[in-house]
Amino acid sequence: MTLFTMLLVLAAERLFKLGEHWQLDHRLEALFRRVKRYSMFRTLLMTVLAMLVTFLILRALQGLFFNVPLLVVWILIGVLCIGAGKVRLHYHAYLKAAARNDSHAHNAMANELTLIHGVPPGCNEREFLRELQNALVWINFRFYLAPLFWFIVGAYWGPVLLTGYAFLRAWQSWLARYQTPNERQQSGIDAILHVLDWVPVRLAGVVYALVGHGEKALPAWFASLGDGHTSQYQVLTRLAQFSLAREPHMDKVETPKAAVSMAKKTSLVLVVVVALLTIYGTLI
Repeated sequence: MTLFTMLLVLAAERLFKLGEHWQLDHRLEALFRRVKRYSMFRTLLMTVLAMLVTFLILRALQGLFFNVPLLVVWILIGVLCIGAGKVRLHYHAYLKAAARNDSHAHNAMANELTLIHGVPPGCNEREFLRELQNALVWINFRFYLAPLFWFIVGAYWGPVLLTGYAFLRAWQSWLARYQTPNERQQSGIDAILHVLDWVPVRLAGVVYALVGHGEKALPAWFASLGDGHTSQYQVLTRLAQFSLAREPHMDKVETPKAAVSMAKKTSLVLVVVVALLTIYGTLI
């Protein structure tokens, strides 16, 4: 059921998930606005409660009407948690603005795309475009690769792990957009996701090394296996940049397109691997 649900979710995401309506991040904003104190305990408690609600819903539907309602809920959770939604609109708006040399509009969209990790001050055009590439690689990881990883490894309870991860992602994005860096640090969200992203980042990184120009990427990937301190963002984007080394870095349109193209190849590799594992009976 994992492969079938994943394919349906990805198809639905491409066809009609073009804004905030089907995005869990947007649905949770009303809850996040009520939070007045920030701590790691509170972050973990909210996440566990979200996962518990999902678990109880799945448990209640198990075995009913040949599991058709259960399948519908699996798909609904997948659509809400997997896919970039509004971020895709920001990316396409950036490309349109950059193509017509509208610096104000394309800078505004670039700021949206680099919301979580930002852009170092004082960087030149080439460095700015590299950071934009990194942001797009990370967006693909955060909204597609990592959620799919937790959905797959969770097996029968994949939607529970997926909900938990998507909740943490939404909480981090909301804190980055509306709260101060100090409050974000107090929440412990970055530390929690640093741990949860360790394995998915390494798996995504080896795919980047293999589908791109991996002469330098593979040695860097092996070195990352013993690195528990460097941020997962830096690990993944460094590997991606090795693979993107021969791609253009001075064109405002082609540079981000190169990163998105490689990210799509990585997602396709993941789907193929899941299909093969399902065929051979490794996954349900």
